[in-house]
Amino acid sequence: MTTSETLIILKNFKKVINEPHNLRVISAHKATRDYFLSNFLSDACQDQLDFVWEKNQKCKAVISLAISESGEAVSLPESPFGGFWIMETLSSSSLEAFISAFLEELNHRGIRSVAITQAPKPYESQSDLINYLLFKNGFVQKKLVSHHFFIGKKKIKKQMQKETARLQSKGKEVGLKVSHSNISNFKFLKSIREWNMRRGYEITIDEGRLVRQVSEYPDRYFLASLSSNGVDIGHSLGVKLTSDSIYYYLSALDPQGNVRNGGELLLNELFKVAVEQKVNFIDLGSSDLVATTNHSLMFFKSRFSNDISNKVTWIKNI
Repeated sequence: MTTSETLIILKNFKKVINEPHNLRVISAHKATRDYFLSNFLSDACQDQLDFVWEKNQKCKAVISLAISESGEAVSLPESPFGGFWIMETLSSSSLEAFISAFLEELNHRGIRSVAITQAPKPYESQSDLINYLLFKNGFVQKKLVSHHFFIGKKKIKKQMQKETARLQSKGKEVGLKVSHSNISNFKFLKSIREWNMRRGYEITIDEGRLVRQVSEYPDRYFLASLSSNGVDIGHSLGVKLTSDSIYYYLSALDPQGNVRNGGELLLNELFKVAVEQKVNFIDLGSSDLVATTNHSLMFFKSRFSNDISNKVTWIKNI
């Protein structure tokens, strides 16, 4: 690199870091976000705010925080993740300035602590930089889980076609049928709860909150159902968390159904949803156990994924 090239880089760097940005705080319900859960308020919190990083009155980045009465801020409770969303690529210095600005504002509001679960990289391309800067600014890693992804519209379609051809013949041999639709009623929740209880799984879902979310955003939810001779024996929920993604969520099979390939049939049906919705990636979710790695579930998901990305939860006392 020549001296003149170095001087140009330094000049551009000084220009970037000296460009003014402003922090604006608004109620979360006043803005529509692509990640619709950013606007879905938590009953446990007294307020939910958007911290918006602006330049020339244009939003460059945003983070939504639910504020509890005890002075704790969370991004976002009862959601797969929250974290920072970058509308236009930010330099490391500008992003760090945003972090400092919103922490200062939280301190001014008397907030005692903040927890951030940053969306994995397929959702937010600058997540690695965000995680690095949170670490550098005193945040402590509280939790880390890995999500499996299948990325690429054309690849999703090709995978779906290949698996459909393989699974259809197997399903017909034993009278299986799989389909998907938008949600018209919530009877499937009772079945999922009962099936999971029979398997000894802990039920942690807030069904009331899910019903409200589906009722408010009906076009974002898709139910895949597996039946044997006309009787439902499996369900899986797909959620369009963003306009470019499908999230694989809340899957269960009747343990008395004794059906092979049931999980694969349900998962492939959500690949069909992804093709219909023309999304760029499918999030198969985490494969987490409290104390150990869930190797069997990770192996299953690895057969239907082409990428893996970590989701980190950070905490900081202010």
